[in-house]
Amino acid sequence: MACGLSHAGADIYTAVLAGLQVRPRNTVVQAEGILMTIQCRHCEDALCAKVCPTGAVYQAEGMVKLEKGVCIGCKACSMVCPFGAITIRTEMNEHGNRRTKKAKALKCDLCTHNSNEINEENCACVKSCPVGALSLVDYESYRKMLHMARGKEIAQAHIGKKSVGFKRGENYE
Repeated sequence: MACGLSHAGADIYTAVLAGLQVRPRNTVVQAEGILMTIQCRHCEDALCAKVCPTGAVYQAEGMVKLEKGVCIGCKACSMVCPFGAITIRTEMNEHGNRRTKKAKALKCDLCTHNSNEINEENCACVKSCPVGALSLVDYESYRKMLHMARGKEIAQAHIGKKSVGFKRGENYE
């Protein structure tokens, strides 16, 4: 919801009073009692960008971007996304209060409409998550952290200590 409000340029009260129908760019699902967000992972080798016949979905600056004006709503990107992160939604009219018959792809853009700088302060979902469950992760830092955690686990197993696994927020350097 936060991303939809951010893209609409409104807070929740303004959106409700104006009758705006905000369009979130991620989905939350529940699996085995755990809530998970399904959103674009901005893949390094994105299939969605490869199959898009118009080039509406493309890779640039380490992100998978979407040019809505070029999208024809063919659903190819949505069908190949391994995370189910691209949805096809009918467009809203210019007032944001009625749906048109045209469908377009919709996906997370890391709130780059706010600023060209990608950080947690600009990402509406990260900023508004009430439990702090969302964060932006630099792939190389994450990979290094996982390697260090795995190395620590192996070392502990070697000396007979119980494996503790990876703990978020723990420094493994």
